[in-house]
Amino acid sequence: MTPVIAFGEALVDMLSSRLGDDTQEGPETFTPYAGGAPANVAVACARLGVPSRFLGMLGADYFGDFLAGELADHGVDTSGVVRTRDARTALAFVSRDADGERTFDFYRPPAADLLYRIEHLPVGVFDTPAILHLCSNSLTEDAIADTTMRLAGMAQRADCLVSVDANLRHNLWAEECTNIGLVTRLLDHAQLVKLSSDELDYLRGDHPRDAWLAERLAAGVRLIVITDGANDVEARGVDLALRVTPPKVKAVDTTAGGDAFIGGLLAMLAENGIEADWHRDEPRLHQALKVACRCGAHAVTRPGAYAALPTRADLMALRE
Repeated sequence: MTPVIAFGEALVDMLSSRLGDDTQEGPETFTPYAGGAPANVAVACARLGVPSRFLGMLGADYFGDFLAGELADHGVDTSGVVRTRDARTALAFVSRDADGERTFDFYRPPAADLLYRIEHLPVGVFDTPAILHLCSNSLTEDAIADTTMRLAGMAQRADCLVSVDANLRHNLWAEECTNIGLVTRLLDHAQLVKLSSDELDYLRGDHPRDAWLAERLAAGVRLIVITDGANDVEARGVDLALRVTPPKVKAVDTTAGGDAFIGGLLAMLAENGIEADWHRDEPRLHQALKVACRCGAHAVTRPGAYAALPTRADLMALRE
């Protein structure tokens, strides 16, 4: 079984007690849930029985203690987590509408996760084959972007599979303007890319959709997975085109839906080891995508992130 290593931010999602136009009486309250996209993926894999490790930096504060404890409690290897007093652990205040769709108000920067550097890497982190998972939230400042790009390059040279979820959060960037060129550069360092349909449209701009996807495949990406909420998931590769329909569920909180999906996909790929032709194994990919859809569907029916991620028993209980 191939281990999964997730790098980037772990943060606390402060989830609002109000839902859309909810007429709840009394003051609005916020409940802390452990979150952060790459940390969610590490937990998703661990809960599905795949060895996973999280690399990142947390503040030496109450919320850092909370996150470190939650990661460990869910079975994630936290030996690559670094603590600092130079910045606080990041927070995200999360509001939801009646369909569970959320908006974020981030308290970042400054934040501890942005201070992680290559010298913080554990010795021998890529000595054995692994899947390295990244997302664009670790590109929002020059120093952490440099760390992320260098880490991707190290993993490639070590023959690891690099996975990137675009996971665009425009309000984390200066002037709320995502650097499309930088994000695209990170995507082109990956063998597996996950995008939502909205993210694809944003990143390609006026470029024709199929031509943009072909450019990523020509750059070395082996599989591009495109999600679209409750609609069909599309997977594209060289001489490969798959579509999978997710289970129909009532969404309560979509915070961890995408992370549960990519975590499930990586866990299924990791289960039997990553072979050189993994991206050409259509039956295996189709089954992995079906499991990933079930993971995402389960997660959106529950509030929070780590707490919403499914185990294998949860997936067995979920109806098609």
